Amino acid sequence: MKRRDLLQAAAILGLPSLSFAQDKYPSKPITIICPYPAGGNTDQRSRQFGRFLNTALGVPVVVDNKPGAGGNIGTEAIVRAKPDGYTIGMGNFAPLSVNPTMFKKINFDPLKDLAPICLIERGPLVLMVRPDSPFKSVKDIIAAAKAKPGYLTYANGGTGGSHHLAAEMFKNMAGVFITNIPYKGGAPAAMDLMGGQVDMMFEQMYAASANIRAGKLRPLAITSLKRSPQFPDIPTMAEQGFPGFEISNWQGFVAPAATPKPIIQLLNEVTNKALADPTIKAQMLSQGNELGGGTPEQFAAHIKAESARWSKLVKTAGITND
Repeated sequence: MKRRDLLQAAAILGLPSLSFAQDKYPSKPITIICPYPAGGNTDQRSRQFGRFLNTALGVPVVVDNKPGAGGNIGTEAIVRAKPDGYTIGMGNFAPLSVNPTMFKKINFDPLKDLAPICLIERGPLVLMVRPDSPFKSVKDIIAAAKAKPGYLTYANGGTGGSHHLAAEMFKNMAGVFITNIPYKGGAPAAMDLMGGQVDMMFEQMYAASANIRAGKLRPLAITSLKRSPQFPDIPTMAEQGFPGFEISNWQGFVAPAATPKPIIQLLNEVTNKALADPTIKAQMLSQGNELGGGTPEQFAAHIKAESARWSKLVKTAGITND
């Protein structure tokens, strides 16, 4: 992109610090490491924001998928990358706040080895049952679980993921025992829920919304503190007797720890501009997600708080993935 075109783009996007980008950074392609497979939500969001970065910064942006070990492989690749701003990545709920406690051996410390750039989104979950289920509320599930401990089952889309931890938090707060049925992904778990092999599931809203709208699954509660504007009829867990019950599958851009602060700040500015883009904003909200944004420091505080919170539940529930 020519200098004149880049400066025009900066003016349109309202990015005054792009003068820094023009003179020093970026001058070559940027790689976004995605710790999950192609086609999933994290991959789609990486590519969506990568296209915006390409336009805003005037250099190619490539997404490199490095899935495996619950997001650990890709996250470690981000940590080990050269801290020059040309390799960043998507930091996610599990590898940044759950896996360090759940795995016996992990080769990075999210709080020390990564430089947070910007929170992109929070994705609440929804507790779902089949349309023909006798359960019409969370209280119905609790009553049945107390009557027959261990008889009811819940599906989770992967050990230590948000599906799993939401259910374990529910069990802990309600004082009930419901049998955990693990799956390798949310899609097969949802299929078995619809097929009657399991009784319930906490599913990510973006994945559940189509089945809810089609009447294939019945939502009982959402795990955000407020009701979703897209699904205002779904009550929160807090409304149904669980104050403070909140969990979301969040993600945002991170970089290797020693990445220069001016580069982190520039990438933060561009990411916040992407979140304000009408097309991107509408698409994310339509999936029931909550927009992120804010400063690198705010994202760092969020990661630290989530790490402390979920490490406690992982230990209490005895969750391991070895």
